[in-house]
Amino acid sequence: MNIKRKLEISVISDVHLGTYGCHAKHLLTYLNSIEPKKLILNGDIIDIWQFSKRYFPKSHLKVIKKIMTMASNGVEVIYITGNHDEMLRKFSNTTIGNISIVDKAVLELHGKKAWFFHGDVFDMSIQHAKWLAKLGSYGYNALTLINRLFNWYLEKRGKERYSISKKVKNGVKSALKYINDFEKIAAELAIENGYDHVICGHIHQPKMKVFENKYGKTTYLNSGDWVENFTALEYQFKRWKIYNFSKDKLAPFIIDDDQDNIENLEAKDLIAAITIIDQPDKKHR
Repeated sequence: MNIKRKLEISVISDVHLGTYGCHAKHLLTYLNSIEPKKLILNGDIIDIWQFSKRYFPKSHLKVIKKIMTMASNGVEVIYITGNHDEMLRKFSNTTIGNISIVDKAVLELHGKKAWFFHGDVFDMSIQHAKWLAKLGSYGYNALTLINRLFNWYLEKRGKERYSISKKVKNGVKSALKYINDFEKIAAELAIENGYDHVICGHIHQPKMKVFENKYGKTTYLNSGDWVENFTALEYQFKRWKIYNFSKDKLAPFIIDDDQDNIENLEAKDLIAAITIIDQPDKKHR
């Protein structure tokens, strides 16, 4: 018997398979505990930057196998490219079975638009990102191109590619400023383009926060990572929550005490919201 929680969407990012920091066993336990309709891999799943034939343990391979199995069993898997796996960007907009590779994605969830992207395009320069954010979707695309050219230039000069880890090493204050700027710019871009939710990864900081300016408001979400925080984002019953492996384990998806939303749920949905789904293992749907 497998205990699984039914979800509409699960989002994971920054797994960094192929590195010593990856906690693949924790992630495998999580993936085995859920039954999502969609699994969104929001970048840096396989760390191609640091990939080494000498280190790719069985637990890391099992994560890849699990994701492939989920796809073959009907789960829609959307792989959004990040900076550590940007080699996959040459295959952007490719679909194989239930797995698609994209640079960004937009989903309509119960009448609201959710925008997904990894977030590494903000790394090149927060200052550039600020004025490009004002250009809306054109600014985002321009920033993507500039970021690629910048890293290509660094590689040609024999220098290390730009990484968020360098900012963290520069000190807590600068790291916090970077994170705050990152979140603010992502939210501004989302508002500019009329997105109700913007979902990122990259900075390894799980977060759910509402941003508002004179043009509108949006909810910024970040799925965190599986190196230190062991977190994911889950969408079910018209709402998002941050899943924390260390705290939640196999906890059911709990809706908060919002009377309007509770009244709108059918009885069977309300029961499912507070009950762990227990079902036999299935090879095929």
